[in-house]
Amino acid sequence: MHSGSDRRDFLKKSSLIALAAAWGSHIVYADHMPADYTPLLFDEADALRGKHAGMIVQGDKPWNVEAPVHLFDDKVTPLEKMFIRNNGLVPEKVDVANWKITIDGESVKEPKTYSLEELKSKFRQHTYQLVLECGGNGRSGYQPQTSGNQWGQGAVHCAQWTGVRLKDILNDVGIKNDAVYIGYHGADLHLSRDPKKEAISRGVPIAKAMEDETLLAWQLNGKDLPEFHGYPLRLVIGGWPASVSGKWIKGISVRNKVHDGAKMEGHSYRIPKNPIAPGEDIPQTEEYFRIIESMPVKSLITYPKTGAIISSGAELALRGHAWAGDRAVKKVEVSTDFGTTWKPCRLEAPTNRLAWQHWNAKVNFPVKGYYEVWVRATDDHGNAQPMVIPSWNPGGYLNNACERIAVKVG
Repeated sequence: MHSGSDRRDFLKKSSLIALAAAWGSHIVYADHMPADYTPLLFDEADALRGKHAGMIVQGDKPWNVEAPVHLFDDKVTPLEKMFIRNNGLVPEKVDVANWKITIDGESVKEPKTYSLEELKSKFRQHTYQLVLECGGNGRSGYQPQTSGNQWGQGAVHCAQWTGVRLKDILNDVGIKNDAVYIGYHGADLHLSRDPKKEAISRGVPIAKAMEDETLLAWQLNGKDLPEFHGYPLRLVIGGWPASVSGKWIKGISVRNKVHDGAKMEGHSYRIPKNPIAPGEDIPQTEEYFRIIESMPVKSLITYPKTGAIISSGAELALRGHAWAGDRAVKKVEVSTDFGTTWKPCRLEAPTNRLAWQHWNAKVNFPVKGYYEVWVRATDDHGNAQPMVIPSWNPGGYLNNACERIAVKVG
């Protein structure tokens, strides 16, 4: 694995070659560049700029970056530790002063367009902490391996978003009674750079779109959205796969059917309707697959970091977060004997609906030796995390198996 600086050097050299190819020309005086100098154009495409040095790069075309679990110890995830999941390329030019969003589709009474300033001035603003988790978070745990980024458990965050409720916009536009779904359209470029293709265009049922916490947001943790997180306008839908929270939003279509945009087809963000054997191939049709909606219950240990060493007889303080998609977390427990017994944790209420909940506990160990601390959350419908990897699926989605850390005592 490359170190952070090696990785950046590698990416810089690769990008210089790519830039030269894209421009159809070599970079004049490239051999005169100071060793640590970064060309401006490259700077605009460096998703690691401003990120924590410990972030893990899953890919750079498009950018996909996650955080190791121990970096999630903050109650509100800071920007530098937030994962990036892009499907296309960041828009090359963002004209904020003239940025507009159009609401259209079969189920609007009349299409309507708003400037960013109109959104800010005409509608009441709201702020929520919302969990966004990639549907494939934890994919690396599945065997046989499935296609897609081999995420660990770091493609999740709970940040603070500020914007306007989507339902206020839709009510202002006027939607018909036959509205079933919404689908977003972003300004990101398809990897082929073909302007006729969308990199991703997903959506949610109209009921989810009309929830209070579904926002068109322009601020993240009190500041303007960064370019890799959707600047200047992003759809934010907590509790569902983060792919429904479209970035660089230019349009929303209100549909009279399930939205059929890019990444809504095949087994993208879908799981089999019935359990299948690991590695089994089934037709990628509606008959066999269903769209992922609410994410399952899950929890993380954010302190201490796996590999902790403590003195014999010492008490170990643990803490972390838990969340459950559209639902609330009812209880969190930890185990130090591979799930034979479980100890209840202190669980805090969420700041608002769809935010993650913080938990903490203290545990003791009877003798010196190697231990694993496991954490398990249960939602308010009684659904608990499985102790082993859940049912295999071709997309490697929804791995919510119990998280664990290693601890040495003595």
